[in-house]
Amino acid sequence: MISSALRSGLAAALLVLLTGPLGAQEPPLRAWPDTATARLGALALLQTLNAELLSNPSATLTLDRWCAAHRLAPAGAKIVAQRVTGADKPATDAIRQMLGVGAEEPVRYRRVRLACGERVLSEADNWYVPARLTPEMNQQLETTDTSFGRVVQPLRFRRQTLAATLLWQPLPEGWEMDAPLPAPGTQPLAIPAFVLEHRAVLTLPDGRAFSTLVESYTANVLGFAWRDGL
Repeated sequence: MISSALRSGLAAALLVLLTGPLGAQEPPLRAWPDTATARLGALALLQTLNAELLSNPSATLTLDRWCAAHRLAPAGAKIVAQRVTGADKPATDAIRQMLGVGAEEPVRYRRVRLACGERVLSEADNWYVPARLTPEMNQQLETTDTSFGRVVQPLRFRRQTLAATLLWQPLPEGWEMDAPLPAPGTQPLAIPAFVLEHRAVLTLPDGRAFSTLVESYTANVLGFAWRDGL
């Protein structure tokens, strides 16, 4: 098992990381170090974001709150969708089956990057049924960079998550049962480009699906600086 000293140290560090410093003066900030404490903090934060995404229908609004809480952009910044033009992925038979539409029913594809300030927090592939949206919503999706979740919010939709996958494991499997921890590194903690993936279907209040999407969350969700003294 993990030694009591290490367990106590990790717990104390995680408490400060999640709740902030106890004193009036904040410690200096720096890049995330490659230590067991920082890795535990990264794992806890990814699981927290994962849980918040799973418990809310709109990823856009969840990222709004995440960005504000972790000061990833100037105060008041909101998630904006940066449309990736020229990309097209026709709906497969499996996607059409999830959406409950036949081979001839129009299904549109939209790829966006969701950014808060200058940080891209996620990239999303979205297939949706235009006939199940209002003409105004379709126009917004075709002519503006407004995020899908904000456009369709009036539909009071529900989100059904099909899969939620951590793409990065900061700590090895079995770390809590005394599996060897990575040795501390002299360089900043290496975080991969994408850390979390969600696959979901959005449904109307009557149960009809109108969108299916794949969201890939970037390392920028951990883009705030580590605090010295943890």
